[in-house]
Amino acid sequence: MEDYELFDRNTKAIIYGLQANAIQRMLDFDFVSKRNTPSVAAIIRPTQDGAIGYHKVFWGSKEIVIPIYKKLNLAMKNHADADVIINFSSFRSAYSTSKEALESETIRTLVIIAEGIPERQSRDLVRIAKSKNKMIIGPATVGGIKAGAFKIGNTAGTIENIVLSKLYRPGSVGFVSKSGGLSNEMYFTVSQNTDGIYEGIAIGGDRYPGATLLEHLLRFEANPKIKMLVCLGEIGGLDEWNIVEAVKDRKITKPLVLWVTGTAAKILPKGLQFGHAGAMAGSEKETADAKNKALREVGVIVPNSYDDFGDKIKETFEKLQVEGKIDPIEDFEPPSLPMDYTMANKLGLVRRPTDVVVTISDDRGDVPLFSGVGLDTIIEKNMSLGYVIGLLWFKKKLPDFAQDYIEMVVKLTADHGPAVSGAHNAIITARAGKDLMSSLTSGILTIGPRFGGAISDAARYFKEARDKGMHPQEFIDHMKTVIQINIPGIGHRIKSVNNPDVRVKLLKEFVFTRFPKHPYLDFALEVEKLTTQKRNNLILNVDGCIGICFLDLMENLDLTEEEKQDVIDAEILNGLFVLGRSIGMMGHIFDQKRQRAGLYRQPWDEILFAD
Repeated sequence: MEDYELFDRNTKAIIYGLQANAIQRMLDFDFVSKRNTPSVAAIIRPTQDGAIGYHKVFWGSKEIVIPIYKKLNLAMKNHADADVIINFSSFRSAYSTSKEALESETIRTLVIIAEGIPERQSRDLVRIAKSKNKMIIGPATVGGIKAGAFKIGNTAGTIENIVLSKLYRPGSVGFVSKSGGLSNEMYFTVSQNTDGIYEGIAIGGDRYPGATLLEHLLRFEANPKIKMLVCLGEIGGLDEWNIVEAVKDRKITKPLVLWVTGTAAKILPKGLQFGHAGAMAGSEKETADAKNKALREVGVIVPNSYDDFGDKIKETFEKLQVEGKIDPIEDFEPPSLPMDYTMANKLGLVRRPTDVVVTISDDRGDVPLFSGVGLDTIIEKNMSLGYVIGLLWFKKKLPDFAQDYIEMVVKLTADHGPAVSGAHNAIITARAGKDLMSSLTSGILTIGPRFGGAISDAARYFKEARDKGMHPQEFIDHMKTVIQINIPGIGHRIKSVNNPDVRVKLLKEFVFTRFPKHPYLDFALEVEKLTTQKRNNLILNVDGCIGICFLDLMENLDLTEEEKQDVIDAEILNGLFVLGRSIGMMGHIFDQKRQRAGLYRQPWDEILFAD
């Protein structure tokens, strides 16, 4: 590649910063330009976990991945063929990252997007670049483009604008400006009045850019494929005067159409800055009028205003055509870029079956909805936890008695001391130094037939018995002879008829007071009368009472039999126990961590070592 060419169709870049939209736009440009390989070789993301990760992108309709590196030096080592760095670092870190790139062996062109880099740092970067014969575009730039070959970041905007501006293939015009925004507009203007852009560069709006307007014009002058030059200058600075001298000295001989913006400054307050840091005239020589006059005097084609800039470009191009100096352009119809699914879906052009159906919540709007009720409403009206559980578990606004019952169950099941399997496991795991989630999971995983599971089992067996019209004694016999298990929900190691469980007493009082009807609890108490005749600790225990009263809860909600069965099969009863008991397990975990408790080892005297 000749020195006057910064990019070609094989140029590859390393992007500093995960700028997903800019990266995808570069690859979309590659696709419509019919490049053979993607122009983005790697991405640098200092916050990346591990040395290397991957970022998914589209190459046409196909997904590919681009490696993400934590360190620039590793990316440059693994992608020695990438000779461009596009630096999206903030102005605070752009200097150090740019310096590292310039001092490398493989990077030839550096693009600095950030604006506001201190002038001292910019000067130092330029010094390094010149000493190593490298090019800097920026700071404060949108970048640049070589039509049909390589595009920097967001240069030229959307793919629609790129196609309209014929940037998918090279033309005959070299264009340079300070402004990135106006350069996008100029690409279209040039395409409408010539055969299009060959290369376009926005040098950036800071007072001390990495390369001047003249340096790029001299590159264009040296490039035989570029037949005419277009430049857009602006008020402030002396760059355009250097162009005047270059034209005088015949360093620029190709037709040059140039307009310096900011002629309106003379009617505005003195010292006004026009957007860019460098766009402010400090002397008469820096005004747009003075520059345009001097350029016109040495033979540069200068329009009367920006409005007839396009006309002058067209006249100049047509004259070159008449003189036979314009080579025919090999044009083609660019391939259509597949539309992103998100956009196509928004326009109603596609339909796609969903993978998951969710009927209880919707967080797509400004406020999450729980079964159609906004979270803001729930908070503003101070709705209860039972209300929220009703929406998310039952898809219903439960009546007050049902909400209160659910909250009562959560409180009753919150903890049962450190000795039960769930709390014990959580404590042991926490003392082993594990995190909250691991410790809690260890406890939850013990919930089953022998711990907590009696709630669900009691509901299932008592429901089946009562619904079939079994007599209490018949149910007892059935469980003993047919099912051959102890009745879930009946029996307690400590509590008995003479030493009743306060939790069961509270539940029964609540149901008798608040539930309009309670047939399942009535049936269970009849069963209890018979079982306690055999042994006085075969009482209705708290797990059984919770499950059986839950059946009465559903009875009072007027659910169909199918809906009731769905609730039981969905394990909502187990869910209530998990929800409540997790509170206690986490309490035990926090308790151990506050104590800085060490690793637990079961004492030998609690273990029988048998031969």
